[in-house]
Amino acid sequence: MIVRTTSEITDTERDVAGPGWRSKRIVLAGDKVGFSFHETTIEAGTVHEFHYQNHIEAVWLVEGEGTLTDHDNGTVYELAPGSMYLLNGHERHQVSARTRLRMLCVFNPPVTGREVHDENGVYPLIIEEDASV
Repeated sequence: MIVRTTSEITDTERDVAGPGWRSKRIVLAGDKVGFSFHETTIEAGTVHEFHYQNHIEAVWLVEGEGTLTDHDNGTVYELAPGSMYLLNGHERHQVSARTRLRMLCVFNPPVTGREVHDENGVYPLIIEEDASV
């Protein structure tokens, strides 16, 4: 069993931030459960481009309002508490925050915590080595 709190993750290597966003990585590949789980915040008035070409991501918005734009077809979706989106086709997308967004995110395959968005918003695929082998 794994039990963690966001307060114990804050300001550790599991707490990663960039301009206008912060991701608290609660479950990572090293936990060996087949997915990673994050609490992500995006600051009001910011716009972010993402393209997870190596991961499937599910996002549940628990706080804030904004829009999600699917760059693959131009569709714009309103985001509000209770919205969920699933990037099951590796869609290039943009998240625009009218107010601060707080989201719970699941990645498959799991991220290791060492990934950094490249110039296209992509996380590289890093496979966590099994230390027991």
